[in-house]
Amino acid sequence: MCPPVSSKVSKKSHATLRYTSMRVSVFLGCLLVSLILGHFQVLPVSGETGVIFLVLLAAVASAPLSYVLLSRQRDEMSAEISGRVDGIRTRTASKFAAQAAEEDAADDAVRAANGSTAAAPQN
Repeated sequence: MCPPVSSKVSKKSHATLRYTSMRVSVFLGCLLVSLILGHFQVLPVSGETGVIFLVLLAAVASAPLSYVLLSRQRDEMSAEISGRVDGIRTRTASKFAAQAAEEDAADDAVRAANGSTAAAPQN
């Protein structure tokens, strides 16, 4: 029997996906509203240029809405990304330290070998 998965673990591991999907949903909602307003001539639009205007209007309207409505999800996503970057930074630093230790050990071995032959008297 598998142990239950904590909801915090799954919540944190998909924060970026959740934020992105919610951001797209806000944009699509704004686009739907702008298309409805254009269809009923509340916003005066016509032709292909009018549709481009409605898409741009939806993008401009969705930006501040997402900023206000999705702040908690954005903070979760930021914490997730920050944790990943810190993990990568820690692993990289430990790899560099291990490589430097190996290199130092090899240098010490070469110096010890050269030092013992240099200490022997030559006639």
